[in-house]
Amino acid sequence: MRTPLIRLPFYEDVYAKAENLQLTGSFKLRGAYNFLASLPEEVREKGVVAFSSGNHAQGVACAAHLFGVGATIVIPDNAPDTKVQRTKAWGAEVVRCESRSGERERVAQNIAQATGKTLVPPFDHPWIIEGQGTVGLEIAADLPDVANVLVCLGGGGLLSGIATALAERCPNAQIIGVEPELAADGKASFESGELQTWDMALTSRTVADGVRTQSLGEHTFAIIKEKVAGVITVSDEEILAATKDYLTDVKLVVEPTGAITLAAYRRLLEGPVDGLSLQDGPSVLLVSGGNADAARLADILNS
Repeated sequence: MRTPLIRLPFYEDVYAKAENLQLTGSFKLRGAYNFLASLPEEVREKGVVAFSSGNHAQGVACAAHLFGVGATIVIPDNAPDTKVQRTKAWGAEVVRCESRSGERERVAQNIAQATGKTLVPPFDHPWIIEGQGTVGLEIAADLPDVANVLVCLGGGGLLSGIATALAERCPNAQIIGVEPELAADGKASFESGELQTWDMALTSRTVADGVRTQSLGEHTFAIIKEKVAGVITVSDEEILAATKDYLTDVKLVVEPTGAITLAAYRRLLEGPVDGLSLQDGPSVLLVSGGNADAARLADILNS
């Protein structure tokens, strides 16, 4: 489903790419749908398996529903209940697991081996990257003179896909990845030039639960190194403030992960950040999703 660019109040020539308005409330549907569409029909009919803290879960569940095949989704026990219930609503079977490092992937692989279903990776696969890259194609079509595109960074599927699409369609656009300070494995990888892994005990601290990945993927990292200008980080306090402002000023329901690009844009307005500056011209801020618990949003509004 195509999503709009929404012009933000109080800023000049700044737009939110509203993936929170996607069919599943997140960009993840794009990659999941492309992955299933790329499978041979006889393989797809056996069903699919995925592991996710929420948005990829919903994306795979919805894609499976649209193709009329079964889906089993492994979700850790610390995932937001909203994301679990919405995954079930698409008809998927949900299997809960412990939240310790590697457990959900281990459980999902065991299910795939036992059932013959295909495992749909969350980000590090060419089909997933291609699917997420359709966001970049839409930005290029709607705003061909875009100068800056800020994209949230978890495993890197969205950032690498958008960077690939815009490198061809809008080669002068500056692509910037954004992470929470508390889960900055991608920034560490980008700056060191080597793939870095952070312990789950570290990445799980951030309020931005959609980017609690422990490392970039090999495919995504290779693309990000080549096509992205840099990665900057923002604090959880800045993320929560941006989430609140989306709710009150823009009237968009945005989960904290989706607000990190607005927090980063505000930093860049004050001056260079880690050697990066805003180019003259329109800017697009990726709003990756809007699947937040109502109680959590109420807490943010009342803070």
